[in-house]
Amino acid sequence: MRKTRLAIGSIAVAAIAFSIIPAQAADNPGLVPTGSWKAGVSTITVGLEAPMTGVFAVLGVSQQNSLNIVADQINKAGGIGGAQIKIKAFDDGLNPVKAVTNAKEIANDPSIQFAVGPSITAYYEAAAPSYEAAKKLNCQPAVAAGNFANYKYGFRSQDYYKDSINAGFAALQDKGVKSVGMIYEAGATGQYFNDYMTEVAGKYGMVYVGWQQISSTATSHNDQVQKFIDVDAIWISNNAYGAYTAKAAKALNYKGQIIGGSGSQNVAFHDAGGTDFAGALMMSPNYQWPIRDKSTWAPGYKAHIDATLASYGFNTGAISGATSPKSTAIAADCLYAYAVAANKVQSLDSDKVQAAMSTLDIPANQTPSGNHIIPGPEHNFYQQDSIHVYQWLHDANGWYTVEVKKDIAQINKVVAQVAAKVAKAGQACVKAGATAKGAGGKTLKCTKVKGKLVLK
Repeated sequence: MRKTRLAIGSIAVAAIAFSIIPAQAADNPGLVPTGSWKAGVSTITVGLEAPMTGVFAVLGVSQQNSLNIVADQINKAGGIGGAQIKIKAFDDGLNPVKAVTNAKEIANDPSIQFAVGPSITAYYEAAAPSYEAAKKLNCQPAVAAGNFANYKYGFRSQDYYKDSINAGFAALQDKGVKSVGMIYEAGATGQYFNDYMTEVAGKYGMVYVGWQQISSTATSHNDQVQKFIDVDAIWISNNAYGAYTAKAAKALNYKGQIIGGSGSQNVAFHDAGGTDFAGALMMSPNYQWPIRDKSTWAPGYKAHIDATLASYGFNTGAISGATSPKSTAIAADCLYAYAVAANKVQSLDSDKVQAAMSTLDIPANQTPSGNHIIPGPEHNFYQQDSIHVYQWLHDANGWYTVEVKKDIAQINKVVAQVAAKVAKAGQACVKAGATAKGAGGKTLKCTKVKGKLVLK
């Protein structure tokens, strides 16, 4: 078992510190990584495992488009060690059994050097042992939960769920929110979110009222929203199912704050929620598409979006008119980082490349996503300093976003302050069995005493 996740305060401080350390020369590859070495092969195949059809096909297609753009750019610049990159897609249709079967095929195919996907935490956790056994380097742009410190060959190019929750709770605290509930599909991701929200909500001065579980087959979330109708904020699913929660919130005239992760980029959320979705908060690594002032876009992000628009165009919501690029830059980061790492060690050996990927420190102005890539021992490409809090707004000119807190350092500061709080015996808590750290690192447990839940 490798090194586990550090305390949130340590991560916040470390992320701030990392962001001001100059990147080494080898980690300044420009917008297109280039290398003058010889890989000894003519082709490098990247296996993409994703939903290419079905309810969440927009994710797989967007991932493939972004990978194609980066592959084309690197190929035109000479490839990786002279080898041309080819993308080979495996469709799971959002079926977990098919996703794991595809991943095993990718893992055991020696002609595939690098894997991207499968999406969704539970799918990846089931597939990861095959990748590890085969020493197959892989990168995950749609897996928010789970601990990548446990994997030698796996990397995450998605926002880590704890970082997003902390950023979201900091924004909710700023808005005076006192209670929050979550509506999320049953499964590993929801469980991770539920456990962490239970742990930290009190530190932000909020009560976490629990998790209403939904299924992938339910098309109405009215019952779940009705149970939270008087709760100040509802956290919705990252996946396409979250659109049904937005629809229910609109139907029931929910007056509280809708908040969710980077999945809220999907135009399905706007189609379902209509203009009532305006005001919703979204935590995400850099996503500047809906920001109207294009001069603020990060250089690498703008270059990537311009290239994908030229080749693939953009999605438009049939009802809302909301738009999104037919690409996802965090998937582009996967192939970009792999190329940079391989060039650094001038090798395709999986152990050498994974060691190089672990030590990358690529400035945000050079990456396709516009995020600072610094995986470290936890193999999370992005740290707390890359999490943005956006708010969706709508006017006569359509949908757009603004950053709730433009100064990311302020988010980090709030997160660090919350992490520094020490729990005390007798302090009220919200879920029996939950634990908290007290003075000297002592573990306190949420226990029912005389009808009240307190730390003991």
